Amino acid sequence: MTWAPVGTNATNMPGMPGMAKAYARWADAHGGLSGHKLTVLTCNERNTPAGAAACAREAVARKVDAVVGSYSQWGQQFMAPLEAASIPYIGGFGLSSQEFTSYLSYPVNGGQATLLAGNGRQLADSDCADTALVRPDTSAGDTLARLLDAGLATHRGGRATDVRAPEDATGYQQQAERARDAAGAGGCVTAQLGDHTSTFFDSFRRLSDDGLDVRVSSVVGSVGQPLIDASGGAEGLFEKALVTGWYPASSDPAWDAMKKVISTEAFEDTTVDADDAGVQTTWIAYTALAQVVAAVKGDEVDAGRIVDALDSGTTVRTGGLTPPLRWRYQDMLGAPGFPRIVDPDVTYLMVSGGRLVAQRKGFVDLASTLLASGTQAPAE
Repeated sequence: MTWAPVGTNATNMPGMPGMAKAYARWADAHGGLSGHKLTVLTCNERNTPAGAAACAREAVARKVDAVVGSYSQWGQQFMAPLEAASIPYIGGFGLSSQEFTSYLSYPVNGGQATLLAGNGRQLADSDCADTALVRPDTSAGDTLARLLDAGLATHRGGRATDVRAPEDATGYQQQAERARDAAGAGGCVTAQLGDHTSTFFDSFRRLSDDGLDVRVSSVVGSVGQPLIDASGGAEGLFEKALVTGWYPASSDPAWDAMKKVISTEAFEDTTVDADDAGVQTTWIAYTALAQVVAAVKGDEVDAGRIVDALDSGTTVRTGGLTPPLRWRYQDMLGAPGFPRIVDPDVTYLMVSGGRLVAQRKGFVDLASTLLASGTQAPAE
């Protein structure tokens, strides 16, 4: 099963179940997963605790072998039913603390922790004189601020000005003014408000005639190619923006296999966008599932055998989209609040010519930064 919110008033990720179904069509057209037919069920998580719990209960009732490549911030609601039924959760988007603490969760990225710490490192590396962070006024937002500061501290002292903002505002003029004033000329403003990041930067853009040369920044999931295109591309606000990601830029040849599957199996589904971090995460998660199924001993594949293959050290290779992934105890980072991170790397991206491209080649390892941060995941 793959679940994600669809058609809600908050963040929506329809491309994730779309990618899952396209992967299943492609896999079954090529002999399945090591000879086994892949059947994908999808569920609308609706961005609510009740919706996440309902999807988990459906997964249990339908006796799925794994939940793969899904999106939900409500880990407390979905992990308990999965744990009770011994169903593994492979390659979530990395929003909830349970994805990095549950013994049945197998993350393929470092979640929001690596993005924010990495964003701090990226801004420090880019010589931002001063930095302002615009983030949700929630307990989860408090964690984002501490992680960004941990990244900033690796190269210089000081902390970002912490600008709290409501998650669901229709405008952010007050927060934009404060952020611009705090960053000042030669400074940077980074925002992490999910789908409302675009609303914040619209307010920010309206203040651009104040004469301050302020660079903007964010992370994947808040800013991506669709938003850059909608904001004017090379002539828009995001030109030269700094963006921290988990994976290489979508122009990297490592994505060619995914793009081929999209073109052959999802050409009529406009929700499946190769530039979308959710779609990319689902592709990587199903890539992992295929290799884990290949490692299952015996002819039968079920949840228990998948878990055994994961826990026994099956190594997943993603063709350069991530480092090799393995989920033994000794492979896990053990960072405070995020012990099950096995991929602490991020990528530095930037907007050039209206496209999200690599700012520097390769991955940046955040392991030491996360271990030194002492940051605990927020309680839900």
